[in-house]
Amino acid sequence: MGFGFESLADLLTTYSQIRIDGFVGIFWESFREQLQATFASRNIQTIWIDVSQAMKPPSMVEALVKPYLGGDDPLFGKRFPGSLQDYFDPDQLKSLQPDPDCSLSILYGCGAFLAQWKGPLLYVDLPKNELQYRSRAGRVRNLGSPSPLTPKEQYKQFYFVDWQVLNRHKQTILDRVDWFVDGQRPTEPTFVAGAVLRDAFNRMSQNVFRARPWFEAGPWGGQRLKEIVPQLPQHEPNYAWSFELITPENGLAFTDGEYSLEVSFDWFMYHNHREILGRSADQFGYEFPIRFDFLDTFDGGNLSLQCHPSPEYIKEHFGEPFTQDETYYILDCKPGAEVYLGFQQTIDPKTFRTQLDSSFTNSTPVDVKQFVNTVSARQHDLLLIPHGTIHCSGENVLVLEISATPYIFTFKMYDWLRLGLDGVARPLNIARAFENLDFDRRGEEARRQLISQPHIIDQGQDWRIVHLPTHSDHFYDVHRYEFESEVMGHTDGSPHVLMLVEGSSLEILTHQGMVEQFYYAETFVVPAAAKSYKLVNLGQRPAKVIKAFIKSSLESK
Repeated sequence: MGFGFESLADLLTTYSQIRIDGFVGIFWESFREQLQATFASRNIQTIWIDVSQAMKPPSMVEALVKPYLGGDDPLFGKRFPGSLQDYFDPDQLKSLQPDPDCSLSILYGCGAFLAQWKGPLLYVDLPKNELQYRSRAGRVRNLGSPSPLTPKEQYKQFYFVDWQVLNRHKQTILDRVDWFVDGQRPTEPTFVAGAVLRDAFNRMSQNVFRARPWFEAGPWGGQRLKEIVPQLPQHEPNYAWSFELITPENGLAFTDGEYSLEVSFDWFMYHNHREILGRSADQFGYEFPIRFDFLDTFDGGNLSLQCHPSPEYIKEHFGEPFTQDETYYILDCKPGAEVYLGFQQTIDPKTFRTQLDSSFTNSTPVDVKQFVNTVSARQHDLLLIPHGTIHCSGENVLVLEISATPYIFTFKMYDWLRLGLDGVARPLNIARAFENLDFDRRGEEARRQLISQPHIIDQGQDWRIVHLPTHSDHFYDVHRYEFESEVMGHTDGSPHVLMLVEGSSLEILTHQGMVEQFYYAETFVVPAAAKSYKLVNLGQRPAKVIKAFIKSSLESK
Protein backbone atom coordinates (compact mmCIF):
# COMPACT_ATOMS: atom_id res chain seq x y z
CA MET A 1 0.00 0.00 0.00
CA GLY A 2 1.32 3.48 -0.85
CA PHE A 3 0.75 6.97 0.50
CA GLY A 4 1.00 10.48 -0.94
CA PHE A 5 1.60 12.05 -4.32
CA GLU A 6 5.36 11.55 -4.17
CA SER A 7 4.95 7.78 -3.84
CA LEU A 8 2.24 7.76 -6.50
CA ALA A 9 4.54 9.60 -8.89
CA ASP A 10 7.25 7.00 -8.25
CA LEU A 11 5.00 4.41 -9.87
CA LEU A 12 4.23 6.46 -12.94
CA THR A 13 7.42 8.18 -14.07
CA THR A 14 8.56 5.30 -16.29
CA TYR A 15 5.46 5.48 -18.51
CA SER A 16 4.72 7.71 -21.48
CA GLN A 17 0.93 7.64 -21.15
CA ILE A 18 -1.48 7.07 -18.25
CA ARG A 19 -5.25 7.03 -17.75
CA ILE A 20 -6.67 8.16 -14.40
CA ASP A 21 -10.34 7.27 -14.18
CA GLY A 22 -12.57 7.71 -11.14
CA PHE A 23 -15.90 8.23 -9.45
CA VAL A 24 -18.15 11.26 -9.47
CA GLY A 25 -17.24 13.82 -6.81
CA ILE A 26 -13.46 13.57 -7.12
CA PHE A 27 -11.69 16.95 -6.85
CA TRP A 28 -10.01 16.40 -10.19
CA GLU A 29 -8.24 19.73 -10.53
CA SER A 30 -6.77 19.51 -7.05
CA PHE A 31 -5.62 15.96 -7.78
CA ARG A 32 -4.05 17.07 -11.06
CA GLU A 33 -2.29 20.09 -9.53
CA GLN A 34 -0.71 18.10 -6.70
CA LEU A 35 0.48 15.24 -8.88
CA GLN A 36 1.71 17.68 -11.51
CA ALA A 37 3.74 19.55 -8.89
CA THR A 38 5.49 16.30 -8.06
CA PHE A 39 6.29 15.60 -11.71
CA ALA A 40 7.51 19.18 -12.18
CA SER A 41 9.88 18.84 -9.24
CA ARG A 42 11.45 15.93 -11.10
CA ASN A 43 11.66 17.86 -14.38
CA ILE A 44 9.21 15.49 -16.07
CA GLN A 45 7.42 17.18 -18.95
CA THR A 46 3.71 16.32 -18.82
CA ILE A 47 0.51 17.13 -20.64
CA TRP A 48 -2.83 16.66 -18.91
CA ILE A 49 -6.01 16.08 -20.93
CA ASP A 50 -9.43 16.28 -19.25
CA VAL A 51 -11.65 13.52 -20.67
CA SER A 52 -14.74 15.63 -19.98
CA GLN A 53 -13.79 17.61 -23.11
CA ALA A 54 -15.21 14.67 -25.07
CA MET A 55 -18.51 14.62 -23.20
CA LYS A 56 -21.69 15.53 -25.03
CA PRO A 57 -22.97 19.06 -24.34
CA PRO A 58 -24.87 19.49 -21.04
CA SER A 59 -28.14 19.94 -22.95
CA MET A 60 -27.73 16.50 -24.55
CA VAL A 61 -26.79 14.89 -21.22
CA GLU A 62 -29.83 16.51 -19.60
CA ALA A 63 -32.11 15.13 -22.33
CA LEU A 64 -30.53 11.70 -21.90
CA VAL A 65 -31.17 11.43 -18.15
CA LYS A 66 -34.32 13.53 -17.72
CA PRO A 67 -36.79 10.64 -18.30
CA TYR A 68 -35.25 8.85 -15.29
CA LEU A 69 -35.39 11.71 -12.77
CA GLY A 70 -39.05 11.47 -11.85
CA GLY A 71 -40.10 14.95 -12.96
CA ASP A 72 -41.35 16.99 -10.02
CA ASP A 73 -41.10 14.08 -7.59
CA PRO A 74 -38.64 15.32 -4.95
CA LEU A 75 -37.35 11.86 -4.03
CA PHE A 76 -37.88 9.22 -6.67
CA GLY A 77 -36.79 8.52 -10.21
CA LYS A 78 -36.14 5.30 -12.12
CA ARG A 79 -32.89 3.44 -12.60
CA PHE A 80 -31.09 4.63 -15.72
CA PRO A 81 -30.30 1.63 -17.97
CA GLY A 82 -27.55 3.28 -20.03
CA SER A 83 -23.77 3.22 -19.92
CA LEU A 84 -20.99 5.74 -19.45
CA GLN A 85 -20.32 5.66 -23.19
CA ASP A 86 -23.71 7.32 -23.68
CA TYR A 87 -22.28 10.51 -22.14
CA PHE A 88 -19.46 10.83 -24.68
CA ASP A 89 -19.15 11.87 -28.29
CA PRO A 90 -17.26 8.94 -29.91
CA ASP A 91 -15.42 11.12 -32.40
CA GLN A 92 -14.28 13.59 -29.77
CA LEU A 93 -13.20 10.74 -27.53
CA LYS A 94 -11.02 9.35 -30.33
CA SER A 95 -9.51 12.79 -30.86
CA LEU A 96 -8.02 12.80 -27.35
CA GLN A 97 -4.57 11.42 -28.09
CA PRO A 98 -1.24 11.35 -26.24
CA ASP A 99 1.33 13.96 -27.23
CA PRO A 100 4.31 12.11 -28.79
CA ASP A 101 6.58 15.10 -28.09
CA CYS A 102 5.85 15.04 -24.35
CA SER A 103 7.50 12.75 -21.82
CA LEU A 104 4.23 11.86 -20.13
CA SER A 105 0.63 12.24 -21.37
CA ILE A 106 -2.11 11.86 -18.77
CA LEU A 107 -5.82 11.49 -19.54
CA TYR A 108 -7.93 12.04 -16.44
CA GLY A 109 -11.54 12.22 -15.26
CA CYS A 110 -14.66 10.03 -15.09
CA GLY A 111 -14.50 7.76 -18.13
CA ALA A 112 -10.80 8.07 -18.93
CA PHE A 113 -10.65 4.32 -19.53
CA LEU A 114 -12.93 4.73 -22.56
CA ALA A 115 -10.11 6.27 -24.61
CA GLN A 116 -8.02 3.41 -25.92
CA TRP A 117 -4.67 4.56 -24.57
CA LYS A 118 -1.80 2.34 -23.54
CA GLY A 119 -0.10 2.40 -20.18
CA PRO A 120 -1.43 1.88 -16.66
CA LEU A 121 -4.98 2.56 -15.53
CA LEU A 122 -5.59 4.22 -12.15
CA TYR A 123 -9.02 4.52 -10.55
CA VAL A 124 -9.71 7.17 -7.92
CA ASP A 125 -12.59 5.94 -5.75
CA LEU A 126 -14.74 7.87 -3.29
CA PRO A 127 -16.93 6.59 -0.43
CA LYS A 128 -20.53 7.62 -0.97
CA ASN A 129 -20.87 9.23 2.46
CA GLU A 130 -17.94 11.53 1.58
CA LEU A 131 -19.60 12.27 -1.75
CA GLN A 132 -22.75 13.35 0.09
CA TYR A 133 -20.76 15.59 2.47
CA ARG A 134 -19.19 17.27 -0.57
CA SER A 135 -22.62 17.57 -2.15
CA ARG A 136 -24.06 19.33 0.91
CA ALA A 137 -21.10 21.72 0.78
CA GLY A 138 -21.93 22.53 -2.86
CA ARG A 139 -18.56 21.30 -4.08
CA VAL A 140 -19.52 18.62 -6.59
CA ARG A 141 -21.61 18.27 -9.71
CA ASN A 142 -23.53 15.37 -11.17
CA LEU A 143 -21.99 13.52 -14.06
CA GLY A 144 -22.05 15.78 -17.13
CA SER A 145 -23.81 18.65 -15.32
CA PRO A 146 -22.50 22.21 -15.72
CA SER A 147 -23.30 23.34 -12.16
CA PRO A 148 -24.28 21.87 -8.77
CA LEU A 149 -27.90 21.09 -7.98
CA THR A 150 -29.37 21.29 -4.49
CA PRO A 151 -28.21 18.37 -2.31
CA LYS A 152 -31.59 16.61 -2.49
CA GLU A 153 -31.84 16.98 -6.26
CA GLN A 154 -28.23 15.91 -6.58
CA TYR A 155 -28.75 12.80 -4.46
CA LYS A 156 -31.74 11.73 -6.55
CA GLN A 157 -29.66 11.99 -9.71
CA PHE A 158 -26.73 10.24 -8.03
CA TYR A 159 -28.91 7.31 -6.97
CA PHE A 160 -30.95 6.77 -10.11
CA VAL A 161 -28.46 7.81 -12.78
CA ASP A 162 -24.84 8.51 -11.88
CA TRP A 163 -24.28 5.53 -9.58
CA GLN A 164 -25.98 3.18 -12.04
CA VAL A 165 -23.75 4.34 -14.89
CA LEU A 166 -20.50 4.45 -12.94
CA ASN A 167 -21.07 1.11 -11.23
CA ARG A 168 -21.54 -0.59 -14.60
CA HIS A 169 -18.33 1.08 -15.67
CA LYS A 170 -16.60 -0.33 -12.58
CA GLN A 171 -17.78 -3.80 -13.48
CA THR A 172 -16.27 -3.43 -16.95
CA ILE A 173 -12.86 -2.21 -15.82
CA LEU A 174 -12.35 -4.05 -12.52
CA ASP A 175 -9.81 -6.57 -13.80
CA ARG A 176 -7.91 -3.90 -15.75
CA VAL A 177 -7.28 -1.39 -12.96
CA ASP A 178 -3.58 -1.31 -12.13
CA TRP A 179 -3.86 0.98 -9.09
CA PHE A 180 -6.81 1.86 -6.86
CA VAL A 181 -6.58 5.27 -5.19
CA ASP A 182 -8.66 6.36 -2.18
CA GLY A 183 -9.80 9.90 -3.02
CA GLN A 184 -11.51 10.91 0.23
CA ARG A 185 -8.43 12.73 1.64
CA PRO A 186 -7.55 15.08 -1.22
CA THR A 187 -4.03 15.94 -0.03
CA GLU A 188 -3.13 12.50 1.35
CA PRO A 189 -4.17 9.78 -1.11
CA THR A 190 -3.51 6.16 -0.31
CA PHE A 191 -3.33 3.57 -3.05
CA VAL A 192 -2.91 -0.15 -3.65
CA ALA A 193 -2.05 -2.31 -6.63
CA GLY A 194 -5.08 -3.75 -8.39
CA ALA A 195 -3.71 -7.28 -8.15
CA VAL A 196 -3.24 -6.90 -4.39
CA LEU A 197 -6.81 -5.63 -3.87
CA ARG A 198 -8.31 -8.35 -6.02
CA ASP A 199 -6.37 -10.96 -4.04
CA ALA A 200 -7.71 -9.43 -0.81
CA PHE A 201 -11.24 -9.72 -2.22
CA ASN A 202 -10.65 -13.39 -2.95
CA ARG A 203 -9.54 -14.04 0.62
CA MET A 204 -12.42 -12.03 2.10
CA SER A 205 -14.93 -13.97 0.03
CA GLN A 206 -13.87 -17.18 1.80
CA ASN A 207 -13.78 -15.81 5.35
CA VAL A 208 -15.46 -12.90 7.17
CA PHE A 209 -15.63 -9.14 6.71
CA ARG A 210 -17.18 -5.98 8.14
CA ALA A 211 -18.22 -2.99 6.04
CA ARG A 212 -17.34 0.47 7.33
CA PRO A 213 -20.50 1.92 8.88
CA TRP A 214 -21.43 5.57 8.91
CA PHE A 215 -23.91 7.55 10.95
CA GLU A 216 -26.44 10.30 10.20
CA ALA A 217 -28.53 12.68 12.28
CA GLY A 218 -32.26 13.03 11.63
CA PRO A 219 -35.32 14.93 12.85
CA TRP A 220 -36.46 12.04 15.04
CA GLY A 221 -32.97 10.83 16.00
CA GLY A 222 -31.96 9.63 19.43
CA GLN A 223 -29.05 9.44 21.86
CA ARG A 224 -28.47 5.70 22.38
CA LEU A 225 -25.97 5.25 19.54
CA LYS A 226 -23.78 7.94 21.11
CA GLU A 227 -23.52 5.73 24.18
CA ILE A 228 -22.89 2.51 22.27
CA VAL A 229 -20.30 4.11 19.97
CA PRO A 230 -18.59 6.72 22.21
CA GLN A 231 -15.98 7.54 19.54
CA LEU A 232 -18.71 9.17 17.43
CA PRO A 233 -18.61 13.00 17.40
CA GLN A 234 -20.70 13.94 20.41
CA HIS A 235 -21.51 17.44 19.15
CA GLU A 236 -24.06 16.07 16.66
CA PRO A 237 -27.62 16.70 17.85
CA ASN A 238 -28.45 13.01 17.52
CA TYR A 239 -27.83 9.92 15.46
CA ALA A 240 -30.96 8.70 13.73
CA TRP A 241 -29.35 6.10 11.46
CA SER A 242 -26.31 3.89 11.35
CA PHE A 243 -25.56 2.55 7.89
CA GLU A 244 -24.19 -0.72 9.20
CA LEU A 245 -24.56 -2.72 6.02
CA ILE A 246 -26.26 -0.80 3.22
CA THR A 247 -24.04 -2.04 0.46
CA PRO A 248 -24.89 0.50 -2.26
CA GLU A 249 -23.37 3.15 0.04
CA ASN A 250 -20.92 1.29 2.30
CA GLY A 251 -17.20 1.03 1.78
CA LEU A 252 -14.64 -1.61 2.71
CA ALA A 253 -11.58 -0.43 4.63
CA PHE A 254 -8.17 -2.10 4.36
CA THR A 255 -4.91 -1.53 6.22
CA ASP A 256 -1.37 -2.83 5.95
CA GLY A 257 -0.60 -1.77 9.50
CA GLU A 258 0.73 1.62 8.42
CA TYR A 259 -1.76 3.05 5.91
CA SER A 260 -5.49 2.65 5.41
CA LEU A 261 -7.49 2.63 2.21
CA GLU A 262 -11.20 2.39 1.44
CA VAL A 263 -12.98 1.22 -1.69
CA SER A 264 -16.68 0.91 -2.37
CA PHE A 265 -18.47 -2.35 -1.68
CA ASP A 266 -19.49 -2.58 -5.35
CA TRP A 267 -16.00 -3.70 -6.40
CA PHE A 268 -16.19 -6.69 -4.06
CA MET A 269 -19.51 -7.83 -5.50
CA TYR A 270 -18.30 -7.46 -9.08
CA HIS A 271 -15.25 -9.59 -8.32
CA ASN A 272 -16.71 -12.26 -6.00
CA HIS A 273 -20.50 -12.24 -6.07
CA ARG A 274 -20.73 -16.01 -6.54
CA GLU A 275 -18.56 -16.75 -3.53
CA ILE A 276 -20.44 -14.17 -1.46
CA LEU A 277 -24.01 -15.10 -2.44
CA GLY A 278 -23.66 -18.82 -3.03
CA ARG A 279 -26.82 -20.48 -4.27
CA SER A 280 -28.62 -17.13 -4.77
CA ALA A 281 -25.95 -15.55 -7.00
CA ASP A 282 -28.08 -15.97 -10.12
CA GLN A 283 -31.13 -14.58 -8.34
CA PHE A 284 -29.51 -11.38 -7.06
CA GLY A 285 -26.58 -10.93 -9.43
CA TYR A 286 -24.29 -8.18 -8.15
CA GLU A 287 -26.82 -6.89 -5.60
CA PHE A 288 -26.03 -7.84 -2.00
CA PRO A 289 -29.61 -8.49 -0.84
CA ILE A 290 -29.62 -8.03 2.96
CA ARG A 291 -29.37 -4.75 4.86
CA PHE A 292 -28.61 -4.03 8.53
CA ASP A 293 -29.01 -0.55 9.99
CA PHE A 294 -29.95 1.13 13.24
CA LEU A 295 -32.90 3.44 13.91
CA ASP A 296 -32.34 5.29 17.19
CA THR A 297 -35.26 7.13 18.81
CA PHE A 298 -33.96 7.11 22.42
CA ASP A 299 -34.99 10.51 23.82
CA GLY A 300 -35.95 11.34 20.24
CA GLY A 301 -39.26 11.10 18.41
CA ASN A 302 -41.46 8.76 16.41
CA LEU A 303 -40.40 7.88 12.89
CA SER A 304 -42.71 8.99 10.12
CA LEU A 305 -45.78 6.81 9.55
CA GLN A 306 -44.86 4.87 6.42
CA CYS A 307 -45.05 1.83 4.17
CA HIS A 308 -42.98 0.32 1.36
CA PRO A 309 -43.87 -0.63 -2.23
CA SER A 310 -44.90 -4.00 -3.60
CA PRO A 311 -42.40 -5.93 -5.76
CA GLU A 312 -44.37 -5.09 -8.89
CA TYR A 313 -44.65 -1.39 -8.01
CA ILE A 314 -40.97 -0.89 -7.20
CA LYS A 315 -39.92 -2.59 -10.42
CA GLU A 316 -42.37 -0.74 -12.66
CA HIS A 317 -41.94 2.74 -11.15
CA PHE A 318 -38.32 2.76 -9.97
CA GLY A 319 -36.57 -0.06 -11.83
CA GLU A 320 -35.55 -1.90 -8.65
CA PRO A 321 -35.21 -5.69 -8.98
CA PHE A 322 -36.69 -6.45 -5.53
CA THR A 323 -38.54 -4.50 -2.88
CA GLN A 324 -37.93 -3.08 0.58
CA ASP A 325 -39.33 -5.81 2.84
CA GLU A 326 -38.21 -5.07 6.41
CA THR A 327 -38.18 -6.33 9.97
CA TYR A 328 -37.54 -4.50 13.26
CA TYR A 329 -35.34 -6.32 15.75
CA ILE A 330 -35.72 -4.53 19.09
CA LEU A 331 -32.15 -4.17 20.31
CA ASP A 332 -33.03 -1.91 23.24
CA CYS A 333 -35.98 0.11 24.50
CA LYS A 334 -37.25 2.04 27.48
CA PRO A 335 -40.24 0.81 29.51
CA GLY A 336 -43.51 1.70 27.84
CA ALA A 337 -42.03 2.17 24.36
CA GLU A 338 -44.22 1.21 21.41
CA VAL A 339 -44.04 0.42 17.72
CA TYR A 340 -46.83 1.30 15.30
CA LEU A 341 -47.59 -1.82 13.27
CA GLY A 342 -50.65 -2.64 11.15
CA PHE A 343 -54.10 -1.09 11.23
CA GLN A 344 -56.78 -1.04 13.87
CA GLN A 345 -59.54 -3.57 13.23
CA THR A 346 -62.01 -0.75 12.55
CA ILE A 347 -59.87 1.07 9.97
CA ASP A 348 -61.81 2.90 7.28
CA PRO A 349 -59.41 3.69 4.42
CA LYS A 350 -61.41 6.65 3.11
CA THR A 351 -61.59 8.35 6.49
CA PHE A 352 -57.90 7.71 7.08
CA ARG A 353 -57.00 9.21 3.69
CA THR A 354 -59.16 12.25 4.34
CA GLN A 355 -57.45 12.85 7.69
CA LEU A 356 -53.98 12.56 6.17
CA ASP A 357 -54.77 14.88 3.26
CA SER A 358 -56.29 17.44 5.61
CA SER A 359 -53.25 17.28 7.84
CA PHE A 360 -50.95 17.82 4.87
CA THR A 361 -52.96 20.78 3.59
CA ASN A 362 -53.78 22.47 6.88
CA SER A 363 -50.94 21.31 9.16
CA THR A 364 -53.40 19.76 11.57
CA PRO A 365 -52.51 16.79 13.80
CA VAL A 366 -53.83 13.29 13.18
CA ASP A 367 -54.92 10.98 15.98
CA VAL A 368 -52.79 8.15 14.60
CA LYS A 369 -53.84 5.56 17.18
CA GLN A 370 -57.43 5.91 16.00
CA PHE A 371 -56.29 4.20 12.78
CA VAL A 372 -53.00 2.39 13.45
CA ASN A 373 -52.32 -0.46 15.84
CA THR A 374 -49.45 -0.30 18.36
CA VAL A 375 -47.48 -3.10 19.97
CA SER A 376 -45.24 -2.92 23.02
CA ALA A 377 -41.54 -2.80 22.25
CA ARG A 378 -39.79 -5.70 23.99
CA GLN A 379 -36.05 -6.32 23.82
CA HIS A 380 -35.10 -9.08 21.33
CA ASP A 381 -38.54 -9.25 19.70
CA LEU A 382 -38.66 -9.37 15.90
CA LEU A 383 -41.47 -7.41 14.24
CA LEU A 384 -42.28 -8.23 10.62
CA ILE A 385 -42.85 -5.48 8.05
CA PRO A 386 -43.49 -6.95 4.60
CA HIS A 387 -44.32 -4.49 1.82
CA GLY A 388 -47.62 -2.67 2.20
CA THR A 389 -47.53 -2.78 6.02
CA ILE A 390 -48.13 0.52 7.79
CA HIS A 391 -45.53 1.01 10.51
CA CYS A 392 -43.07 3.20 12.36
CA SER A 393 -40.96 2.96 15.48
CA GLY A 394 -42.12 5.02 18.41
CA GLU A 395 -39.77 7.01 20.62
CA ASN A 396 -37.27 5.41 23.02
CA VAL A 397 -36.48 2.38 20.88
CA LEU A 398 -33.20 1.27 19.32
CA VAL A 399 -34.18 -0.79 16.28
CA LEU A 400 -31.86 -3.05 14.36
CA GLU A 401 -33.56 -2.92 10.99
CA ILE A 402 -33.01 -6.21 9.16
CA SER A 403 -34.21 -5.72 5.64
CA ALA A 404 -33.90 -6.31 1.96
CA THR A 405 -31.26 -3.91 0.65
CA PRO A 406 -33.40 -1.20 -1.06
CA TYR A 407 -33.40 1.66 1.42
CA ILE A 408 -34.88 4.90 0.07
CA PHE A 409 -38.34 3.67 -0.95
CA THR A 410 -40.25 4.82 2.10
CA PHE A 411 -43.68 6.28 1.44
CA LYS A 412 -44.33 8.70 4.30
CA MET A 413 -47.94 9.47 5.17
CA TYR A 414 -47.58 11.49 8.34
CA ASP A 415 -44.52 13.05 9.97
CA TRP A 416 -46.02 14.47 13.16
CA LEU A 417 -46.00 18.06 11.72
CA ARG A 418 -42.28 18.48 12.37
CA LEU A 419 -39.54 19.94 10.20
CA GLY A 420 -36.37 18.29 8.99
CA LEU A 421 -32.98 19.32 10.32
CA ASP A 422 -32.79 21.81 7.45
CA GLY A 423 -35.90 23.58 8.75
CA VAL A 424 -38.05 22.35 5.86
CA ALA A 425 -40.88 19.83 6.09
CA ARG A 426 -39.88 16.44 4.69
CA PRO A 427 -41.84 15.32 1.60
CA LEU A 428 -44.84 13.07 2.13
CA ASN A 429 -45.96 10.37 -0.31
CA ILE A 430 -49.59 9.82 0.64
CA ALA A 431 -50.77 8.92 -2.86
CA ARG A 432 -48.00 6.38 -3.43
CA ALA A 433 -48.61 4.89 0.01
CA PHE A 434 -52.30 4.33 -0.72
CA GLU A 435 -51.34 2.54 -3.94
CA ASN A 436 -49.43 0.03 -1.81
CA LEU A 437 -51.06 -0.22 1.63
CA ASP A 438 -52.45 -3.59 2.69
CA PHE A 439 -55.57 -2.86 4.71
CA ASP A 440 -56.06 -6.54 5.52
CA ARG A 441 -53.18 -6.30 8.01
CA ARG A 442 -55.38 -5.14 10.85
CA GLY A 443 -56.36 -6.01 14.38
CA GLU A 444 -55.50 -9.38 15.84
CA GLU A 445 -54.73 -10.79 12.40
CA ALA A 446 -52.00 -8.18 12.03
CA ARG A 447 -50.53 -9.13 15.40
CA ARG A 448 -50.57 -12.80 14.39
CA GLN A 449 -48.86 -12.13 11.05
CA LEU A 450 -46.42 -9.41 12.09
CA ILE A 451 -44.91 -10.50 15.42
CA SER A 452 -42.43 -13.34 15.00
CA GLN A 453 -42.92 -16.30 17.33
CA PRO A 454 -39.46 -17.68 18.26
CA HIS A 455 -38.79 -21.35 18.83
CA ILE A 456 -35.68 -23.45 19.45
CA ILE A 457 -34.51 -25.49 16.44
CA ASP A 458 -31.22 -26.89 17.80
CA GLN A 459 -29.35 -26.95 21.09
CA GLY A 460 -26.37 -28.38 22.94
CA GLN A 461 -24.83 -28.29 26.39
CA ASP A 462 -24.49 -24.50 26.67
CA TRP A 463 -25.87 -23.23 23.36
CA ARG A 464 -29.05 -23.13 21.36
CA ILE A 465 -30.26 -21.80 18.01
CA VAL A 466 -33.55 -19.93 18.03
CA HIS A 467 -35.60 -19.48 14.85
CA LEU A 468 -37.38 -16.12 14.56
CA PRO A 469 -39.59 -16.86 11.54
CA THR A 470 -40.10 -14.07 9.01
CA HIS A 471 -43.18 -13.44 6.87
CA SER A 472 -43.74 -15.52 3.75
CA ASP A 473 -43.10 -12.37 1.68
CA HIS A 474 -39.57 -12.06 3.07
CA PHE A 475 -36.85 -13.79 1.03
CA TYR A 476 -34.59 -13.84 4.10
CA ASP A 477 -34.94 -15.55 7.44
CA VAL A 478 -33.57 -14.86 10.94
CA HIS A 479 -31.94 -17.09 13.57
CA ARG A 480 -30.39 -16.20 16.91
CA TYR A 481 -27.40 -17.99 18.42
CA GLU A 482 -27.53 -18.02 22.24
CA PHE A 483 -24.42 -19.47 23.87
CA GLU A 484 -22.17 -19.32 26.91
CA SER A 485 -18.87 -20.51 25.44
CA GLU A 486 -19.03 -21.24 21.69
CA VAL A 487 -21.30 -22.32 18.86
CA MET A 488 -20.79 -23.52 15.29
CA GLY A 489 -22.42 -21.98 12.22
CA HIS A 490 -22.79 -23.38 8.71
CA THR A 491 -23.59 -21.18 5.72
CA ASP A 492 -25.41 -23.90 3.74
CA GLY A 493 -25.03 -21.90 0.53
CA SER A 494 -26.13 -18.47 1.82
CA PRO A 495 -24.22 -15.50 3.19
CA HIS A 496 -24.79 -14.89 6.89
CA VAL A 497 -25.16 -11.33 8.18
CA LEU A 498 -24.51 -11.33 11.91
CA MET A 499 -24.48 -8.99 14.91
CA LEU A 500 -23.70 -9.44 18.59
CA VAL A 501 -26.95 -8.26 20.19
CA GLU A 502 -26.16 -9.27 23.77
CA GLY A 503 -22.74 -9.61 25.36
CA SER A 504 -19.54 -7.59 25.12
CA SER A 505 -17.39 -9.21 22.42
CA LEU A 506 -16.79 -12.41 20.49
CA GLU A 507 -14.25 -14.06 18.27
CA ILE A 508 -15.09 -15.71 14.98
CA LEU A 509 -12.92 -18.46 13.51
CA THR A 510 -13.66 -19.37 9.90
CA HIS A 511 -13.15 -22.69 8.14
CA GLN A 512 -10.27 -21.10 6.20
CA GLY A 513 -8.45 -20.14 9.40
CA MET A 514 -9.20 -16.42 9.72
CA VAL A 515 -9.74 -15.11 13.25
CA GLU A 516 -11.49 -11.78 13.89
CA GLN A 517 -12.94 -10.08 16.95
CA PHE A 518 -16.19 -8.12 17.02
CA TYR A 519 -17.98 -6.13 19.69
CA TYR A 520 -21.54 -5.42 20.80
CA ALA A 521 -23.76 -4.05 18.02
CA GLU A 522 -21.16 -4.55 15.26
CA THR A 523 -22.31 -6.11 11.98
CA PHE A 524 -20.19 -8.67 10.18
CA VAL A 525 -20.72 -10.95 7.20
CA VAL A 526 -19.72 -14.54 6.51
CA PRO A 527 -19.89 -15.23 2.74
CA ALA A 528 -21.51 -18.41 1.51
CA ALA A 529 -18.13 -19.78 0.36
CA ALA A 530 -16.78 -19.72 3.92
CA LYS A 531 -18.91 -22.84 4.57
CA SER A 532 -18.55 -22.91 8.36
CA TYR A 533 -17.37 -20.83 11.30
CA LYS A 534 -17.14 -20.89 15.08
CA LEU A 535 -18.36 -18.09 17.37
CA VAL A 536 -16.50 -17.86 20.70
CA ASN A 537 -17.91 -15.75 23.51
CA LEU A 538 -15.25 -13.45 25.00
CA GLY A 539 -17.58 -11.88 27.55
CA GLN A 540 -18.49 -12.80 31.11
CA ARG A 541 -22.18 -13.42 30.42
CA PRO A 542 -24.06 -15.44 27.78
CA ALA A 543 -23.92 -14.03 24.26
CA LYS A 544 -26.67 -13.59 21.71
CA VAL A 545 -25.91 -13.19 18.00
CA ILE A 546 -28.59 -12.44 15.43
CA LYS A 547 -28.17 -13.98 11.98
CA ALA A 548 -29.99 -13.13 8.75
CA PHE A 549 -29.66 -15.31 5.67
CA ILE A 550 -31.38 -16.04 2.37
CA LYS A 551 -34.09 -18.66 2.39
CA SER A 552 -33.61 -21.66 0.13
CA SER A 553 -35.25 -21.55 -3.29
CA LEU A 554 -38.00 -23.86 -2.09
CA GLU A 555 -38.88 -21.47 0.74
CA SER A 556 -38.57 -18.08 -0.98
CA LYS A 557 -41.38 -16.56 -2.99
